[in-house]
Amino acid sequence: MTTRSTAQPEAPPAAPAPANEPHPGSDSSGASRGRPPRSLRSRLRRDWQMLVLMIPGALALLLFFYIPIFGNVIAFQDYQPYYTISEAPFVGLTKFVELFQDDRFGLALRNTLIYAAFQLVLFFPLPILLALIVDSMMSQRLRKAFQSIVYLPHFLSWVLVIALFQQMLGGAGLINQAMVRSGLDPIPFMTNSDSFALLIVAEVAWKDAGWGMIIFLAALASIDQSLYESAASDGAGRFRRTWHITLPGMRPVIVLLLILNLGSILTVGFEQFILQRDAVGADTAEVLDTYSYYTGVIGGDWSIGAAAGLAKGIVGTILILLANKVAHLLGEDGIYRGRPQ
Repeated sequence: MTTRSTAQPEAPPAAPAPANEPHPGSDSSGASRGRPPRSLRSRLRRDWQMLVLMIPGALALLLFFYIPIFGNVIAFQDYQPYYTISEAPFVGLTKFVELFQDDRFGLALRNTLIYAAFQLVLFFPLPILLALIVDSMMSQRLRKAFQSIVYLPHFLSWVLVIALFQQMLGGAGLINQAMVRSGLDPIPFMTNSDSFALLIVAEVAWKDAGWGMIIFLAALASIDQSLYESAASDGAGRFRRTWHITLPGMRPVIVLLLILNLGSILTVGFEQFILQRDAVGADTAEVLDTYSYYTGVIGGDWSIGAAAGLAKGIVGTILILLANKVAHLLGEDGIYRGRPQ
């Protein structure tokens, strides 16, 4: 006698879905649920609030940064203020030839490169150092107080900064008065042309080092804290954790800011130098920005001033492109990539 089995036959495996049919988790456009829609209309409908908020910033960029670019055309004209740009005669590269033959332009370029090198070497590491100091503070109250103190000078104008340095380091300043009372000769800190580069860096560092620290603090906050805990459990001290975890974590931001600083390396400042020009002399305080002002606005040769500014912008663009290329060769992202990697 045979017994009939009660087991049900196994269901055949489901056939794979055709490639041209939408996935069950996708919408009619093919986008998966939870992912941004792909059509332009859908993205505009989704992000219209953000786009509206961008309008004032985009208009400011257009009005104050992009439209003035067309004014550089006067560098190729013999422009006079009582002409319109369309009426000024076209002279080609004549103004650039006059610019490079001007001894004062050579002096301004040399001073600019010297002060830019001092600022890059002596000032650029200071925000990184301040960020490391703040990050190592355990007391939140002390940390906030320190941050507030170093942020504050950034909001002061250069007039106030120079006045404060004059009160401290000037001929009748506190330090020289203390030296005289001690029987020492006063030192002309504010009028010595030989130490003017160090004075410039000291003023920039006091004013902007704390403000530059903010970006590096954000980079420190993005580092995974479990890396520090693992390193500490392996016996790594504070210096090793900083060297092997903190600095590599900050490296992309450091490279990015270094590239941006190289792009503006010829813009060492205008107010800071023009305010101290009379104290140390024009030969010491003349930089490209002051040269453009005195030649174009004061001297009335607007075309030469525009040519100097345009040459400075071209050099800055070339430096950004070169620095970005070097960053790619070293394995960093830089500020942009020409094509997807």
